[in-house]
Amino acid sequence: MLESDLLRVLGAARLRRDEPMSRHTTFRVGGPADFFAEPGDARELAAVLMACREAEIPYYIIGNGSNLLVGDGGYRGVIIALGQSWSEIMVEGNRIRAGAGALLTAVARRALEESLEGLAFASGIPGSVGGAVVMNAGAYGSDISAVLRRVTVLTREGERRLLEAAELALGYRESIIPAAGYIVLDAEFALEPGDREAIRDRMEELARQRRSKQPLEYPSAGSTFKRPPGQFAGKLIEEAGLRGFCVGDAQVSEKHCGFVINHGGATAAQIMRLCEEVRRRVWEHSGVGLEMEVKLLGEF
Repeated sequence: MLESDLLRVLGAARLRRDEPMSRHTTFRVGGPADFFAEPGDARELAAVLMACREAEIPYYIIGNGSNLLVGDGGYRGVIIALGQSWSEIMVEGNRIRAGAGALLTAVARRALEESLEGLAFASGIPGSVGGAVVMNAGAYGSDISAVLRRVTVLTREGERRLLEAAELALGYRESIIPAAGYIVLDAEFALEPGDREAIRDRMEELARQRRSKQPLEYPSAGSTFKRPPGQFAGKLIEEAGLRGFCVGDAQVSEKHCGFVINHGGATAAQIMRLCEEVRRRVWEHSGVGLEMEVKLLGEF
């Protein structure tokens, strides 16, 4: 029944069964999702959500899969991907409105083209706008809350709502969006006029820093652990003697200990075992409890 309902909404081209999630996460690991759905607009998204609720089948929304670890056993439910159809970027004056599926890197490039300042920090973050708003993504001393004006969301009841940034309770890598059951449809950023060359220079400098300090040549989910108050996760991990520590092909990056990387053929189980061991040893060494920044999904 669920499959026929989803096919009626999406058609065969935008619904896949047993889709390997390794194709849709930046870790490049993850078993098959029962269904992989790609709605093209808010109407289709609402219809997919209704079909899932009526069938009492769980679902999960993804964008670029950049902050996600899916278990090797896959996901028993429907993965709903907001991708290319949700990537429109529009500029009006000093404001940029971007769909949930637009990559942050693309939005930052568009801001550069328009000589708008405020998004240079996001130029190397591999996530999409929707995910970035949900987790208040940030880097180099700034985050989404500094430039976000408002968002359009879809509620659990299928209603579109326009929310001001102040209503989202944006904090360090968190917002009220998951608990409220909202799905981000688009976001509007309020920027400032700037000098294009100065913005370009800043973006290039941040790119150089990322290349020199982060293991961009390997699949990962970015920073694996949240920053403890007054501490740095990577420094704590290094001090615990874990630089280069491996479980199978999962490894604590030798370039930046805050990153867990897939060195080639890692499984989700190996990544999880490595993360658990890192947390245990850091706790034993420093008494600091590390919290995962990467979201866990599916059967491990």
